Amino acid sequence: MSNAKVLPVLEPETELCCPPLNERPLTAEEAERTAVMFKALGDPVRLRLFSSVASHEGGEACVCDISDVGVSQPTVSHHLKKLKEAGLLSSERRGTWVYYRVEPTVLAAMGALLTKAASA
Repeated sequence: MSNAKVLPVLEPETELCCPPLNERPLTAEEAERTAVMFKALGDPVRLRLFSSVASHEGGEACVCDISDVGVSQPTVSHHLKKLKEAGLLSSERRGTWVYYRVEPTVLAAMGALLTKAASA
């Protein structure tokens, strides 16, 4: 029996968290939501863990494959928890291991936020 979750397929019109920074000023709510994501990535260990998950073959990584970031296992777990709380990662337990995956819209949302708006 599998505990695999079916991830939703993103539609092209999926609304991202925020407009590009040069399109218009962020609302207070957009700025708050975005700051949480960037604050979570502001730690070098968290950034390495996020990068490891995002670049891992198959789009997901077992904690056993990404925990070699120079800190203890409890510290890795703490940082992964912070990334999940910020909405950057999701996880699934399979037996004794936990597998992490980047939330589907995160990379697109972050990229769109930092990308110059297209000229009209």
